[in-house]
Amino acid sequence: MMRLVAAMSLLAVAACDGSDSAQPHTSIATPAPANETAAPSPASRERGKGFDFYVLSLSWSPSYCEAEGEDANRQQCASGRPYAFVVHGLWPQFERGFPESCAADQADVPREVISRTLPIMPSTGLIKHQWRKHGSCAGLSQEDYFEVVRAARTRVAIPAEFERLKTYRTVAPDAVEKAFVTANSGMKPDGIAVSCDRRFLREVRICMTKRLEFRSCPEVDRRDCQLSKAVMPPVRGS
Repeated sequence: MMRLVAAMSLLAVAACDGSDSAQPHTSIATPAPANETAAPSPASRERGKGFDFYVLSLSWSPSYCEAEGEDANRQQCASGRPYAFVVHGLWPQFERGFPESCAADQADVPREVISRTLPIMPSTGLIKHQWRKHGSCAGLSQEDYFEVVRAARTRVAIPAEFERLKTYRTVAPDAVEKAFVTANSGMKPDGIAVSCDRRFLREVRICMTKRLEFRSCPEVDRRDCQLSKAVMPPVRGS
């Protein structure tokens, strides 16, 4: 008799549970099953480890080619391709200082990775050098690191006035910085630095989180070009 009563009690509890589960629950979100959870997009997840943030360095290719002269990389400067701003590198950074030339399982960069990267980094030698000196410190495989390089470049809009110069132009480095900040929503004035040599504007360096969001970086910002005016040579082939 006791077993029968216990069984009936269990049935009643089950019936109550079933009726409760049919009611809508609006105050608590029910997590989706693991196999139905959408994977985070590359831009929404951290890419890299062992450092604090990235610096995307965009080089004004005509300045490099003219300043380096006969020592310039021929694949970049003698190909006749109209390079303007190109990716110099994507550099892991600490809040102070940066790692470089870290131990890595992969030493050389495979041909297929180079082919996918050449449209934004204009020479094989540059790609290999950037992997050895900087990419090796990102805590990523080569495939993943260069995927992040491409994603970081896509994240930045080049101001229309600098997409392709046809003649020499003298610019104020501060004006170039302001043009990039204006063209890129969320970019911070203290999260970008323009570099130069004694004559030419050489690079624009943009600080990004591991999720490729724009961020401040006081140490990088302090290394801004100190010239009031710098020269930007025209794009070759213009």
